[in-house]
Amino acid sequence: MSPIFRRTEKKKPAERTVTLIGKPGCHLCDDAQQVVEKVCGELGAAWEKKDITEDEELHRAYWEQIPVVLVDGEQHTFWRVDEARLRRELAG
Repeated sequence: MSPIFRRTEKKKPAERTVTLIGKPGCHLCDDAQQVVEKVCGELGAAWEKKDITEDEELHRAYWEQIPVVLVDGEQHTFWRVDEARLRRELAG
């Protein structure tokens, strides 16, 4: 018997969602937002911003790592966002 391989479809950037988790007054968060806005804008990916000061669960999970970037709900990076790496991730 031959094994059956499940083919996974690559998502297009427009089908991806980037989440930036941070807080007001955080300069690294501001820097991360600039990168996320630029890359998502160029590739057509959706993005959202979440504030750890307004969400206790996010605060507990990420307060030492902000800013945190998730791609489709999975942690992509924290502290500094590498533009090229985010672009590669979204492009598949």
